[in-house]
Amino acid sequence: MSQSVMKVMQGRDLRKTSARQKITHILSQAGIYLFLLLMAAIVLFPFYWMIISSLKSLVEYRLSPPTFWPMQALFSNYADAFTTASLGVLFKNTMIVGLVSTLLSLVITIFTAFAFARLQFKGKELLFAALLATMMIPGELFTITNYATVTHLNITGTYTVLIVPFLVSVFYIYLLRQNFLQIPNELYLAAKVDGTSDMKYLWKVMVPLSLPTLISITILKMMGAWNSYIWPRLVANDPEHRLITNGLRNAFTDTTGDVNYPVQMAAVALVSLPLFLVFVFLRKYIMSGVSRSGIKG
Repeated sequence: MSQSVMKVMQGRDLRKTSARQKITHILSQAGIYLFLLLMAAIVLFPFYWMIISSLKSLVEYRLSPPTFWPMQALFSNYADAFTTASLGVLFKNTMIVGLVSTLLSLVITIFTAFAFARLQFKGKELLFAALLATMMIPGELFTITNYATVTHLNITGTYTVLIVPFLVSVFYIYLLRQNFLQIPNELYLAAKVDGTSDMKYLWKVMVPLSLPTLISITILKMMGAWNSYIWPRLVANDPEHRLITNGLRNAFTDTTGDVNYPVQMAAVALVSLPLFLVFVFLRKYIMSGVSRSGIKG
């Protein structure tokens, strides 16, 4: 067999191999996108159902089989939800608790993370390991002990009991400490040579350099306060201190036990809107802050 024939055959084999690789790549990409579309549909369907249910009448909501689009969109359900559940009061209480707890938690997290990242004292590593070990304890155990404590102190039904017990987050301390460790220690030593105090170095150098992580912690803490349900229901279920999550639980149940589900869905949609906007506009800060904290060096 001549060399020219062999080259032609090799060229054909290469083209066939290249064509198979292209087909395999296209099929794999199509499979990945189909899987992602399926998962997206599964995740988004509850939100779609919430929105269309909030626009239905109670009669249409109870139809069987259910309708997948309202026969008549009742936007008045949103106005009824706002007045029936006193959403203005619930939003105010939740914002007070969220803002104050987030601010205090940030201060505690910054000081604690700085101490574990830069200061030298006996038992630092052991103490930090003990703090990390508490992350393995189920949160329900903390709820039980905290409830027993606040009941003994007789401070239930106040803003204090909603804010103070969960100001310290070991996860946020760990996240910020890892970010602080990325800052070269030479900067700290140079600042000490120049006579800079630890407090000034913290606020002038470390905090600005760790701003993405601090923004992430702020967003996550606010979202946690916004979504909190069990603890507010245990200790502050009175109308003056009720938060959004537990305030919507029985607000739409009449004296006969019947629930106006479309209006309740409208209220849930209104409550979910701020978190949706936070995710849409600030998700890059959450991702960048978490990713930066996972790398040292």
